[in-house]
Amino acid sequence: MKTLTARIVAATLFLAVLASPASATLKVGDKAPDFRAPAFLAGKPFTFKLAKALKKGPVVLYFFPAAHTSGCNVEAHLFSVAIDDFKAAHATVIGVTAGNTDQLAAFSGETEHCSGKFPVAADTGAAIAKQYDAILAQKPEWSNRTSYVISPAGVIVHVYSDLNPNDHVKQTLQAVQALAK
Repeated sequence: MKTLTARIVAATLFLAVLASPASATLKVGDKAPDFRAPAFLAGKPFTFKLAKALKKGPVVLYFFPAAHTSGCNVEAHLFSVAIDDFKAAHATVIGVTAGNTDQLAAFSGETEHCSGKFPVAADTGAAIAKQYDAILAQKPEWSNRTSYVISPAGVIVHVYSDLNPNDHVKQTLQAVQALAK
């Protein structure tokens, strides 16, 4: 009986780990891994370089599971609505995904998503997400919904990880505005 109970407990814990999103293990104060990635802004391709963006000010690096999925559509729209507030704080916003990367050119320009107001980058093979410990547990080839605010010095000053897209903009904007003070 004890063996059966132990197996049930172990199986329950295993399933709970699989069902929950991976938590961001990079912490405030950690050095942000540098990266380059193919990106799109209003449908136009370019190479996003984190080091270059940091020379202009803080960077909001938000990982999202996949273009053209319900939560990701909401999150991109919320960032596009607030983009002027981020720009007022001299922050660059970049969305990065390992999912549906073949759809990013369209996603970056569509009015209901990014509206051409900020770039999105392709993370083929989730290589960048792995560096940032932002892998979706349920689908490890995709990114988790995790947002980082990186100071111009390349240090992580804020981390927020939640599959619900609604608070990522609020959380990251507050962190960027706190940096500006």
